[in-house]
Amino acid sequence: MEEIKQLVEELNQALLEHKTKNDQRLSEIQKKGYADPVLEKQVDSIAKEIQSLTEVKERIERVETKLNRPGMALDENDKYDPHSHARKQAVVHYLRKGEGLLSAEEVKLLSSDSDPDGGYWMTPEISERAVQKVFETSPMRKLATVETISTDALEIPEDLNEADSGWTSERAARPETNTPQIGVRRIPVHELYAMPKATQTLLDDSRIDVETWLSMKIAEKMSRIENASFINGDGTGKPRGILTYTAGMTNPGEVQQINSGNSSSLTADGLRTLFYALKSPYIPNAKWLMSRSAIEEVSKLKDSSGSYIWQPGFQEGEPQTLLGHAIERMEDMPQVAANSLSVAFGDFSQAYTIVDRMGLRVLRDPFSSKPFVLFYTTKRTGGDVANFEAFAIQKTAA
Repeated sequence: MEEIKQLVEELNQALLEHKTKNDQRLSEIQKKGYADPVLEKQVDSIAKEIQSLTEVKERIERVETKLNRPGMALDENDKYDPHSHARKQAVVHYLRKGEGLLSAEEVKLLSSDSDPDGGYWMTPEISERAVQKVFETSPMRKLATVETISTDALEIPEDLNEADSGWTSERAARPETNTPQIGVRRIPVHELYAMPKATQTLLDDSRIDVETWLSMKIAEKMSRIENASFINGDGTGKPRGILTYTAGMTNPGEVQQINSGNSSSLTADGLRTLFYALKSPYIPNAKWLMSRSAIEEVSKLKDSSGSYIWQPGFQEGEPQTLLGHAIERMEDMPQVAANSLSVAFGDFSQAYTIVDRMGLRVLRDPFSSKPFVLFYTTKRTGGDVANFEAFAIQKTAA
């Protein structure tokens, strides 16, 4: 708590300095058409410092959240699992020595009983840790709807049009009206893999926390690949991203794009137009998606009344906001440039669905890359836009 309070104080000081310098920069631009390059660098430097302080604050808050979690190993019914310790020891033995040296009881502890593919699986503790890490480093998972299935695809009913209706009188004829059509949107899962490695000597060293090392390596690899696909994936052998659809607003498969009003930068008016382009039912839960560099640019913008449209999070757990709505930093969003789709705004719990096939599997391979032992880990996941009107995108264009 003390660290967070200190960070908030530093954030306040940096914000005041940023406002002073940026006001001076905007005043010079208004008077002369340009600002002093030294002043421009100062404003950019302070904006980067604000983002760094914000990131440190968020990291500390995440660590505090983890430390407050219950430490007991629970089963699927939220009860203490008496086999937790034995299963953990078995997986460590497997990772270090391989299948041939496992006892019959250890094989039983590690064998899958919930998936026809079989194989050796991570213990619930490792699996949960890896999945939790993926959620923390892949922000789209925090925003989207996540479904776990036991087949190779999720099928979602989709409205293709509306029912027709009209006024009538007491004795007037009542012709048949149009009936709405229902389609099906299919979101298949794709195989995602990671293959971290370690030397056998490292694995033999009992002081090494094999579980933590493995879960971290897996989570880091999978989270980067997943998040990139949720934003920019083409849907071929991977999830389809939110930025890959045609511009439009009337047909399924089209996403509304709003020009920023400038050919190479974001503007306060353009972001406000994007805000009001979203339909009212999606506004309460709407969030902004943009990269760190885009946030820095947004932090310099004022509206027509001279007020900044961006605000940092001062309180513990409070996010940065733009026009009153939280900003989710998404580094897979493009940087601001001509014709880039660098900002998205919407209710992504309705807009995007992520589909997970149950289970993570890890296979130990000591042969393919001696003297290293490879841990081939697979996870099947998919993702696609489920509601095209639940979000809109800012295009950097005049």
